[in-house]
Amino acid sequence: MTVTRRNGRDRIPPHPDVREIPLQQVLEALVDPVRRLIVSELYAAGADFSCGTIDLPVSKSTATHHFNVLREAGLIRQYYVGTSRMNSLRRDEIDEAFPGLLQALVGR
Repeated sequence: MTVTRRNGRDRIPPHPDVREIPLQQVLEALVDPVRRLIVSELYAAGADFSCGTIDLPVSKSTATHHFNVLREAGLIRQYYVGTSRMNSLRRDEIDEAFPGLLQALVGR
């Protein structure tokens, strides 16, 4: 019997290179008000937080879908700390690829 050990990288979902993501995909991710709320909360917090930190008006499975859409659009990075899936806004990368987009979104 072979025992497979998982390393930390096995638990990190894939993240696209922001420079290769079309603006259309980013805008489609941001059209949903729940996803805009998540991005705004991450922007305001200036720190990473777990998926359950903010109170979203959707079920847990729907929230997971929204976080996945944001990750696939390159807007957030996800990783694990223990059993918590943490989220961080890819602010610097987004600002470089799409200058002014996040500031216009959050109104700051």
